[in-house]
Amino acid sequence: MLNELIPLTMQAVDAVDRLLDKAKRAVSERVTDADKVSAAALEANQYAAHGLAWLATYTEALRQLSSYAIRQSQAGRFGELEHLLVQAAFGEYLWQIYGGIPMAQGEIVRPQDMGLTQEDQRVLMTPAVQTLTEHGNTAPVRARIAELMASHAGAATYGDAGLDETLDAMRNEMRRFADEKIAPHAHEWHLANDYIPMDIITHMSELGVFGLTIPEEYGGLGLGKESMCVVSEELSRGYIGVGSLGTRSEIAAELILGGGTDAQKNYWLPKIASGEILPTAVFTEPNTGSDLASLRTRAQRDGDLYKVTGNKTWITHAARADLMTLLVRTNSQEKGYKGLSMLLAEKPRGDDDNPFPASGMTGSEIEVLGYRGMKEYELGFDNFEVKAESLLGGEEGQGFKQLMQTFESARIQTAARAVGVAQSAFELGLQYAHERQQFGKEIYAFPRVSSKLVMMAVEIMVARQLTYFAAREKDQGRRCDLEAGMAKLLAARIAWSAADNALQIHGGNGFALEYPISRVLCDARILNIFEGAAEIQAQVIARRLLDTSRN
Repeated sequence: MLNELIPLTMQAVDAVDRLLDKAKRAVSERVTDADKVSAAALEANQYAAHGLAWLATYTEALRQLSSYAIRQSQAGRFGELEHLLVQAAFGEYLWQIYGGIPMAQGEIVRPQDMGLTQEDQRVLMTPAVQTLTEHGNTAPVRARIAELMASHAGAATYGDAGLDETLDAMRNEMRRFADEKIAPHAHEWHLANDYIPMDIITHMSELGVFGLTIPEEYGGLGLGKESMCVVSEELSRGYIGVGSLGTRSEIAAELILGGGTDAQKNYWLPKIASGEILPTAVFTEPNTGSDLASLRTRAQRDGDLYKVTGNKTWITHAARADLMTLLVRTNSQEKGYKGLSMLLAEKPRGDDDNPFPASGMTGSEIEVLGYRGMKEYELGFDNFEVKAESLLGGEEGQGFKQLMQTFESARIQTAARAVGVAQSAFELGLQYAHERQQFGKEIYAFPRVSSKLVMMAVEIMVARQLTYFAAREKDQGRRCDLEAGMAKLLAARIAWSAADNALQIHGGNGFALEYPISRVLCDARILNIFEGAAEIQAQVIARRLLDTSRN
């Protein structure tokens, strides 16, 4: 199949596209009222709508995997391992489209759930789809991939990611940093619930992590979002906490670049880029979650100050942060999103002994299973003072709009973090499978073990290509909230699956706290929740698809 693989993938994507079009029409008929998507009907048909989101995500993932194969082939870099990983991915995902896509454990969505008939599904009855489903992901294929992975220990187990020379060099530099400075200590930090040491943060600053995508005129490196993906992935492979430190800087910089005044850009961006200022995002409130229209924390204008009162929760790295991007309601008479504003609120840096040495501000740590190293807090504000000049953009009521502009980048970076966590799980599972001897041989020799690792490698390649595609779309100035959401949705599921399977490979040892895979499992679990829970993400994707289908 190797010589004919690329034409087969292209033809298969065309077939799946036709099925997706039918699914859009079928779901649209269920949720449309008077030519508009009805919120009530969408909620009542949530399973169908979310199934549509997953089908669209699989379609785009396969399209990007086919594009990757074409690019690599043209560059003469499409080796046997890459061929087989792509082949197995198409074989597996096409079968799942036929028989059921796992949205979550215990939630399988099938074509009929979206209103598709047997006749509709005949669009998949093409020679390309049949060939790939019958021969793409077979036991002999998985055995050969396992053999190749065993003989190419180390970075070769990625398959060639298809990066240019600059990004490839950046990956290697970040990988060395993660291997030497992060991975050997990550489990110790996790078990002790310690902060990531400041010398690590200083080293990250020297490497340019915090100013990666900030324009050079503000002291950054002026690189694109694809570089952000490479860096986030490698650092998260070492420890998700380290990979996530850059998220706060990325969000703050996006907010200021997109909505800040010239004075705000000139003051804050160089400090963020250098790592002098550590920001934190202060958006979420108790009992609101993703429902930001219900946000209640208020900021009352008093002369040249805003006085902030209310509560926030799940605020990451809050104690050690110097700057809060603080979402508040500045107009209590304006309900919903229109009364929201964003403040660039300074605060003194705290520590464990005195986490919040600021008047009008208190906080308590939320103990968590994983995603440690920065610590999570619930915050209380009681007439906490913020300078009026710190209103982002200098105009009230723009907070939600400003925040929305950051969602694409945040979700792309979260997808990259998920790929890094999945890669970490894969590498831990692979190492243990070679080291563990049972019945006189490595457990890697048993197909049920090696096949788990093979499918991790397959799905990591899928998630990586979809994530990098979303980043390239962002870099080219195109709207990519749909692609970013798809990348985050799929990569988060893959990270959890990889961690769960890697722990299974460890057997009982994986359940012991001394083994790093126990940490990676806990770290992977959060990825389906933050930056938009999987259910919310699927709802957003479905709404975009259905709105587009009416135009």
